[in-house]
Amino acid sequence: MPNIHPTALISPEAELAEDVTVGPFAVIDGPVKLAAGVSIGGHAHLTGKTEIGESSRIGWGCIVGADPQDLHFNPATDSGVVIGARNVLREYVTIHRGTRDGGVTRMGDDNFLMTGVHLAHDVSLGDGNIFANNVLLAGHVQVGNKTFLGGGAAFHQFIKIGDLAMSQGLTIVSQDVPPYCVVNGVNQLVGLNVVGLRRAGLDLATRNDLKKAYKFFFLSGKLRQAALEEAEGGTWTPEARKFIDALANPSRKGVAAP
Repeated sequence: MPNIHPTALISPEAELAEDVTVGPFAVIDGPVKLAAGVSIGGHAHLTGKTEIGESSRIGWGCIVGADPQDLHFNPATDSGVVIGARNVLREYVTIHRGTRDGGVTRMGDDNFLMTGVHLAHDVSLGDGNIFANNVLLAGHVQVGNKTFLGGGAAFHQFIKIGDLAMSQGLTIVSQDVPPYCVVNGVNQLVGLNVVGLRRAGLDLATRNDLKKAYKFFFLSGKLRQAALEEAEGGTWTPEARKFIDALANPSRKGVAAP
Protein backbone atom coordinates (compact mmCIF):
# COMPACT_ATOMS: atom_id res chain seq x y z
CA MET A 1 0.00 0.00 0.00
CA PRO A 2 1.17 3.59 -0.60
CA ASN A 3 2.70 5.31 2.40
CA ILE A 4 0.28 8.24 2.88
CA HIS A 5 0.55 10.64 5.79
CA PRO A 6 -2.74 10.80 7.72
CA THR A 7 -3.08 14.55 7.09
CA ALA A 8 -2.80 14.20 3.28
CA LEU A 9 -5.94 14.46 1.12
CA ILE A 10 -6.19 12.01 -1.78
CA SER A 11 -8.96 12.08 -4.39
CA PRO A 12 -10.71 8.74 -5.06
CA GLU A 13 -9.98 9.39 -8.76
CA ALA A 14 -6.21 9.33 -8.19
CA GLU A 15 -4.11 6.30 -9.19
CA LEU A 16 -1.13 5.65 -6.92
CA ALA A 17 1.42 2.87 -7.33
CA GLU A 18 1.86 0.64 -4.28
CA ASP A 19 5.17 2.16 -3.16
CA VAL A 20 4.28 5.86 -3.56
CA THR A 21 4.99 8.12 -0.57
CA VAL A 22 2.80 11.16 0.17
CA GLY A 23 3.89 13.67 2.84
CA PRO A 24 1.92 15.68 5.41
CA PHE A 25 -0.82 18.05 4.25
CA ALA A 26 -0.24 17.19 0.58
CA VAL A 27 -3.29 17.34 -1.71
CA ILE A 28 -3.80 15.06 -4.69
CA ASP A 29 -6.93 16.33 -6.39
CA GLY A 30 -8.55 14.59 -9.36
CA PRO A 31 -7.31 11.87 -11.75
CA VAL A 32 -3.62 12.25 -10.88
CA LYS A 33 -1.43 9.23 -11.76
CA LEU A 34 1.70 8.49 -9.73
CA ALA A 35 4.03 5.74 -10.95
CA ALA A 36 6.21 3.43 -8.87
CA GLY A 37 8.66 5.02 -6.48
CA VAL A 38 7.22 8.55 -6.65
CA SER A 39 7.63 10.70 -3.54
CA ILE A 40 5.35 13.68 -2.84
CA GLY A 41 6.56 16.22 -0.26
CA GLY A 42 4.52 17.91 2.40
CA HIS A 43 2.08 20.65 1.37
CA ALA A 44 2.48 19.81 -2.33
CA HIS A 45 -0.65 20.13 -4.47
CA LEU A 46 -1.12 17.94 -7.54
CA THR A 47 -4.31 18.43 -9.50
CA GLY A 48 -6.16 17.43 -12.67
CA LYS A 49 -4.80 15.18 -15.41
CA THR A 50 -1.27 15.07 -14.04
CA GLU A 51 1.03 12.09 -14.58
CA ILE A 52 4.30 11.63 -12.66
CA GLY A 53 6.80 9.02 -13.88
CA GLU A 54 8.77 6.45 -11.91
CA SER A 55 11.04 7.48 -9.03
CA SER A 56 10.33 11.19 -9.42
CA ARG A 57 10.48 13.38 -6.32
CA ILE A 58 8.05 16.26 -5.92
CA GLY A 59 9.28 18.66 -3.25
CA TRP A 60 7.68 20.54 -0.40
CA GLY A 61 5.01 23.00 -1.52
CA CYS A 62 5.14 22.23 -5.26
CA ILE A 63 2.05 22.90 -7.37
CA VAL A 64 1.65 20.72 -10.46
CA GLY A 65 -1.29 20.80 -12.86
CA ALA A 66 -2.86 24.13 -11.89
CA ASP A 67 -4.66 26.32 -14.43
CA PRO A 68 -2.52 28.48 -16.75
CA GLN A 69 -2.03 32.16 -16.05
CA ASP A 70 -3.88 33.02 -19.23
CA LEU A 71 -6.74 35.53 -19.16
CA HIS A 72 -8.54 33.68 -21.98
CA PHE A 73 -8.24 30.21 -20.46
CA ASN A 74 -11.40 28.15 -20.02
CA PRO A 75 -11.13 26.00 -16.86
CA ALA A 76 -13.22 23.31 -18.59
CA THR A 77 -10.36 22.68 -21.02
CA ASP A 78 -9.28 19.03 -21.05
CA SER A 79 -5.51 19.43 -20.66
CA GLY A 80 -2.82 18.24 -18.29
CA VAL A 81 0.81 17.78 -17.26
CA VAL A 82 3.02 14.79 -18.12
CA ILE A 83 6.27 14.34 -16.18
CA GLY A 84 8.68 11.51 -16.99
CA ALA A 85 10.88 9.35 -14.78
CA ARG A 86 13.48 10.24 -12.15
CA ASN A 87 12.78 13.95 -12.14
CA VAL A 88 13.46 16.08 -9.06
CA LEU A 89 11.30 19.12 -8.32
CA ARG A 90 12.56 21.00 -5.30
CA GLU A 91 10.58 23.33 -3.02
CA TYR A 92 7.81 25.49 -4.51
CA VAL A 93 8.23 24.49 -8.16
CA THR A 94 5.08 25.36 -10.15
CA ILE A 95 4.01 23.66 -13.38
CA HIS A 96 0.79 24.69 -15.15
CA ARG A 97 -1.30 22.56 -17.50
CA GLY A 98 -1.83 23.11 -21.22
CA THR A 99 -4.19 25.70 -22.68
CA ARG A 100 -5.97 23.60 -25.31
CA ASP A 101 -8.01 20.40 -25.25
CA GLY A 102 -5.59 17.49 -25.35
CA GLY A 103 -2.63 19.78 -24.71
CA VAL A 104 -0.01 19.07 -22.07
CA THR A 105 2.93 20.69 -20.39
CA ARG A 106 5.56 17.98 -20.79
CA MET A 107 8.81 17.05 -19.07
CA GLY A 108 11.12 14.20 -20.07
CA ASP A 109 13.36 12.18 -17.76
CA ASP A 110 16.16 12.96 -15.28
CA ASN A 111 15.57 16.70 -14.96
CA PHE A 112 16.48 18.67 -11.82
CA LEU A 113 14.43 21.80 -11.09
CA MET A 114 15.63 23.76 -8.08
CA THR A 115 13.59 25.92 -5.70
CA GLY A 116 10.98 28.23 -7.22
CA VAL A 117 11.29 27.18 -10.86
CA HIS A 118 8.18 27.91 -12.95
CA LEU A 119 7.11 26.07 -16.10
CA ALA A 120 4.14 27.82 -17.69
CA HIS A 121 1.48 26.20 -19.85
CA ASP A 122 2.47 24.11 -22.86
CA VAL A 123 6.20 24.10 -22.09
CA SER A 124 8.08 21.12 -23.55
CA LEU A 125 11.19 20.00 -21.70
CA GLY A 126 13.57 17.23 -22.78
CA ASP A 127 15.89 15.08 -20.66
CA GLY A 128 18.72 15.77 -18.23
CA ASN A 129 18.20 19.51 -17.81
CA ILE A 130 19.22 21.47 -14.70
CA PHE A 131 17.42 24.70 -13.78
CA ALA A 132 18.77 26.72 -10.86
CA ASN A 133 16.57 28.59 -8.37
CA ASN A 134 13.75 30.76 -9.73
CA VAL A 135 14.21 30.07 -13.42
CA LEU A 136 11.04 31.20 -15.24
CA LEU A 137 9.79 29.71 -18.51
CA ALA A 138 6.78 31.33 -20.15
CA GLY A 139 4.20 29.50 -22.24
CA HIS A 140 5.11 27.24 -25.17
CA VAL A 141 8.88 27.39 -24.58
CA GLN A 142 10.67 24.35 -26.03
CA VAL A 143 13.80 23.10 -24.25
CA GLY A 144 16.12 20.38 -25.53
CA ASN A 145 18.36 18.09 -23.50
CA LYS A 146 21.12 18.67 -20.94
CA THR A 147 20.76 22.43 -20.73
CA PHE A 148 21.78 24.43 -17.66
CA LEU A 149 19.82 27.60 -16.89
CA GLY A 150 21.21 29.91 -14.20
CA GLY A 151 19.29 31.25 -11.23
CA GLY A 152 16.64 33.88 -11.89
CA ALA A 153 16.90 33.60 -15.69
CA ALA A 154 13.64 34.40 -17.49
CA PHE A 155 12.55 33.10 -20.90
CA HIS A 156 9.87 34.63 -23.10
CA GLN A 157 7.00 32.64 -24.58
CA PHE A 158 7.31 30.57 -27.78
CA ILE A 159 11.12 30.48 -27.93
CA LYS A 160 13.42 27.44 -28.36
CA ILE A 161 16.41 26.50 -26.22
CA GLY A 162 18.68 23.93 -27.85
CA ASP A 163 20.58 20.93 -26.49
CA LEU A 164 23.48 21.66 -24.12
CA ALA A 165 22.71 25.38 -24.10
CA MET A 166 23.58 27.36 -20.99
CA SER A 167 22.42 30.67 -19.53
CA GLN A 168 24.01 32.93 -16.95
CA GLY A 169 21.96 33.77 -13.88
CA LEU A 170 19.48 36.66 -14.25
CA THR A 171 19.61 36.43 -18.03
CA ILE A 172 16.63 37.78 -19.99
CA VAL A 173 15.91 35.79 -23.14
CA SER A 174 13.23 36.58 -25.71
CA GLN A 175 14.85 34.87 -28.72
CA ASP A 176 15.97 31.32 -29.47
CA VAL A 177 19.18 30.02 -27.92
CA PRO A 178 20.85 27.70 -30.45
CA PRO A 179 22.15 24.30 -29.33
CA TYR A 180 25.53 24.25 -27.59
CA CYS A 181 25.59 28.03 -26.98
CA VAL A 182 25.88 30.25 -23.90
CA VAL A 183 23.62 33.27 -23.45
CA ASN A 184 23.79 36.13 -20.94
CA GLY A 185 22.54 39.68 -20.40
CA VAL A 186 19.63 40.33 -22.76
CA ASN A 187 19.67 37.95 -25.74
CA GLN A 188 23.47 38.02 -26.00
CA LEU A 189 25.30 34.90 -27.12
CA VAL A 190 28.83 34.76 -25.72
CA GLY A 191 30.14 31.65 -27.46
CA LEU A 192 29.85 27.90 -27.20
CA ASN A 193 29.30 25.95 -23.99
CA VAL A 194 32.82 24.49 -24.26
CA VAL A 195 32.92 22.93 -20.79
CA GLY A 196 29.47 21.42 -21.26
CA LEU A 197 30.49 19.95 -24.62
CA ARG A 198 33.50 18.23 -23.05
CA ARG A 199 31.46 16.91 -20.14
CA ALA A 200 28.89 15.54 -22.56
CA GLY A 201 31.61 13.50 -24.25
CA LEU A 202 31.74 15.31 -27.60
CA ASP A 203 35.10 14.54 -29.19
CA LEU A 204 37.63 17.11 -30.38
CA ALA A 205 36.63 16.87 -34.04
CA THR A 206 32.97 17.53 -33.18
CA ARG A 207 33.83 20.45 -30.92
CA ASN A 208 36.06 21.96 -33.61
CA ASP A 209 33.30 21.63 -36.20
CA LEU A 210 30.88 23.43 -33.86
CA LYS A 211 33.45 26.21 -33.40
CA LYS A 212 33.78 26.46 -37.17
CA ALA A 213 30.00 26.70 -37.58
CA TYR A 214 29.65 29.31 -34.81
CA LYS A 215 32.37 31.52 -36.36
CA PHE A 216 30.93 31.07 -39.83
CA PHE A 217 27.46 32.25 -38.84
CA PHE A 218 28.18 34.84 -36.19
CA LEU A 219 31.70 36.20 -36.72
CA SER A 220 32.23 36.16 -40.50
CA GLY A 221 30.10 39.20 -41.29
CA LYS A 222 27.86 37.18 -43.60
CA LEU A 223 24.13 37.80 -43.72
CA ARG A 224 22.20 34.94 -42.11
CA GLN A 225 20.39 33.76 -45.24
CA ALA A 226 23.52 33.88 -47.37
CA ALA A 227 25.41 31.93 -44.72
CA LEU A 228 22.67 29.29 -44.58
CA GLU A 229 22.72 28.86 -48.36
CA GLU A 230 26.49 28.53 -48.38
CA ALA A 231 26.50 26.08 -45.45
CA GLU A 232 23.89 23.86 -47.09
CA GLY A 233 26.45 22.37 -49.45
CA GLY A 234 29.06 21.78 -46.74
CA THR A 235 30.02 18.65 -44.83
CA TRP A 236 29.19 18.93 -41.13
CA THR A 237 29.05 16.65 -38.12
CA PRO A 238 25.51 15.80 -36.88
CA GLU A 239 25.97 18.24 -33.97
CA ALA A 240 27.01 21.10 -36.25
CA ARG A 241 24.11 20.26 -38.54
CA LYS A 242 21.75 20.49 -35.56
CA PHE A 243 23.20 23.94 -34.78
CA ILE A 244 22.67 25.03 -38.39
CA ASP A 245 19.13 23.63 -38.48
CA ALA A 246 18.25 25.68 -35.39
CA LEU A 247 19.32 28.83 -37.25
CA ALA A 248 17.42 27.79 -40.36
CA ASN A 249 14.20 27.01 -38.47
CA PRO A 250 13.81 29.61 -35.72
CA SER A 251 10.74 30.35 -33.67
CA ARG A 252 8.69 33.42 -34.45
CA LYS A 253 11.01 35.35 -32.10
CA GLY A 254 14.20 34.80 -34.11
CA VAL A 255 17.62 33.70 -32.86
CA ALA A 256 19.86 35.43 -30.32
CA ALA A 257 23.28 36.52 -31.56
CA PRO A 258 26.58 37.86 -30.17
